[in-house]
Amino acid sequence: MNSAKNQLPAILGGRPSITLDHQRSNTWPNLSQEDEDAVIKILRDGNISTHPVIRELENDYAEFSGRKYALAHNNGTSALLAAFFAIGLKSGDEVIVPSATFWASVLPMLWLGAVPVFCESEMDRLGPDPVDIERKITTRTKAIVVVHLWGLPCKMSEIFAIARKYNLKIIEDASHVHGALWHKRPCGSLGDISVFSLQGDKLAPAGEGGMFLCDNYKYFERAVCLGDITRIMELETPARRFAATSFGIKTRIAPVSAAIGRNQLKNLKRNNRIRNQNIDKLSKGIMEFGFHTFPAPNHIERVYFEFIIYFDSNKHLLDIEQFVLALKKEGCVINCPRYPLLHQQPFFKENQFLEFSNFFNQENTPTYKEVSLPFTERINNNLLRLPSFPGADDGIIEQYINAFTKIYYHEEEIFSYFQPVET
Repeated sequence: MNSAKNQLPAILGGRPSITLDHQRSNTWPNLSQEDEDAVIKILRDGNISTHPVIRELENDYAEFSGRKYALAHNNGTSALLAAFFAIGLKSGDEVIVPSATFWASVLPMLWLGAVPVFCESEMDRLGPDPVDIERKITTRTKAIVVVHLWGLPCKMSEIFAIARKYNLKIIEDASHVHGALWHKRPCGSLGDISVFSLQGDKLAPAGEGGMFLCDNYKYFERAVCLGDITRIMELETPARRFAATSFGIKTRIAPVSAAIGRNQLKNLKRNNRIRNQNIDKLSKGIMEFGFHTFPAPNHIERVYFEFIIYFDSNKHLLDIEQFVLALKKEGCVINCPRYPLLHQQPFFKENQFLEFSNFFNQENTPTYKEVSLPFTERINNNLLRLPSFPGADDGIIEQYINAFTKIYYHEEEIFSYFQPVET
């Protein structure tokens, strides 16, 4: 550390801190011979549409989450559509949603005529702000979408209390939190319906895939009728009569994806342990330099889908763009979070959602042109994304810490470097 303090930053002509290749510590997904063997088995068995591996994956996730019912989908987006359909959303029903999330947490409900109502995020864990959730509730509100963003579970105690008070359903998007615990309860068990994405970047990837989880048979039945025609005949209710048609959508996962998903879930604890060790080391190494790294409170065991940090402009002479440029000169990989805020997107601001207008009650057709979430926008403008280091650390973590150290202790000189030269 002391030597790094005295080293000239690369932006001022010094040598870059990062000399090691990122590939070893940052290649993801971590696919092995086991994954290859699992895929080959499906191909040799010959059943590439309805192979029993799908049911095995569902059993794995039911056990993993402690839920009664699991239904595999072709992706997390389909599983979220099934969740919105399963709770019976109707045209004009409102659902409180975060803006800071991937679009699939929100847009599928439009096909049912439901109205997304955007709420602020909170600073502690970047989840939906319980105070603003309650502020946005109306007589038309039917549900809350909870997204555990970047691997950190939301403020569920407050959200549970709100849901009970107003009789609202909770749809839990757990796509970023495979393996995280809230009060020793696994994420994926906290919603009336919970959904995982198994897309290739996720912590337990399957290539493409999604998982729908619940404890209510009625929800499971509706999800089956919506998208898994082969399963309808197995239902224990008169809904079996829909077996010839389903409700018109096909969302079943492919067995090859299910095979990969099973193996990746089996290796989840090991892979999370490596990633957490690396990020914990980096997090502790840079916290003193004016960055908030979102450490988990004691009742949470977090994971890291991605490593997001907050740049506290009050603790820096440099602005965020200047600091990032200096880090990039050191060889660091650093950029903005991958999700732009939804309420700012043309789909909403330019009223493109009105393409769904036939699904809305005309008197409840929403408008988003004037939606503003100032706190969320301010937070988002100061978030940065570092590598999540899912592989073995060969010394690159220490090099990243050195890069931050050099810039922090030479900030005045770097600030002067950015100032215009008077002529």
